[in-house]
Amino acid sequence: MVSAQEGEGRKVSRALEGKLALITGASRGIGAAISQNLASKGANLILNYTSESSAQKTKDLSKSLEGEHGVQCLIIQADMGSPEGPVSIITKAKEQYGDAFKLDILINNAGVSRNLSIANCTIEDFNWQYQINVLGPLLLMQACLPYLPHDRSGRIVNISSVSSSEGFPLQSVYGGTKAALEAMTRTWARELSERATVNAVNPGPVKTDMWGGTSEEFQGYLRPFIQKTPGSKIRKDIDDKDLVDDEERAGGRPAASFCCVGIFEIQDIKAIKSDFKSCSKFGSIIVLCRRF
Repeated sequence: MVSAQEGEGRKVSRALEGKLALITGASRGIGAAISQNLASKGANLILNYTSESSAQKTKDLSKSLEGEHGVQCLIIQADMGSPEGPVSIITKAKEQYGDAFKLDILINNAGVSRNLSIANCTIEDFNWQYQINVLGPLLLMQACLPYLPHDRSGRIVNISSVSSSEGFPLQSVYGGTKAALEAMTRTWARELSERATVNAVNPGPVKTDMWGGTSEEFQGYLRPFIQKTPGSKIRKDIDDKDLVDDEERAGGRPAASFCCVGIFEIQDIKAIKSDFKSCSKFGSIIVLCRRF
């Protein structure tokens, strides 16, 4: 482990120096915050994005991370909802890195959601969400297999959601996709036990584009969940106006802000829910209810 100087006299641990991490859906929201966190620890990154509208954001993120942390970033556009997309990520990475290609960290973050009542769910909506949220990670996992470590040092994290178990209205399909992802997480943890630690992380509401696209009706359904969550109240002079407005609608602080607080509070939540040793167990589902 080495340290890098950052700011005036402040040092940051570079525990992941020289490691290679792949983050899907890296252009924004949770994916961008994870990328920032990994880069700050010295990891080189493969940044995946899907749509052309995210191309510039991903380029800007890559430039920022390389300049700030001295890491190398490879940008790969691929649709996680297509049969060819996940495989193409690994194919392009192999072309870039050659025979030395080894993947140390995989973050299955890309995901979509469409909130629909039971009556309004369609086959098209079902297939769209399951292809991206479930089949995509499975196909990517298959493509990664030849390049994972063989010494148990690999790390695979699937970004799930509290929607997998909370039974929020309008999320028959989305909640089902995340429950499926967690089931695969437990299986992968056993099948890959000699190669990597596999966990899922379940965030609560987070202030991202996905949250911003939800209706006031849906946000209202989350009121009981929010009110029962410790530490969910608005923090004076920290949370922005959008969060204050959300509090009035939902009775608490319903969406965490990475912009204001940063990804590091996620570690605080893990410490509250259970100690770090238990968080590293194979197949663990780590619930991050709030306060990040």
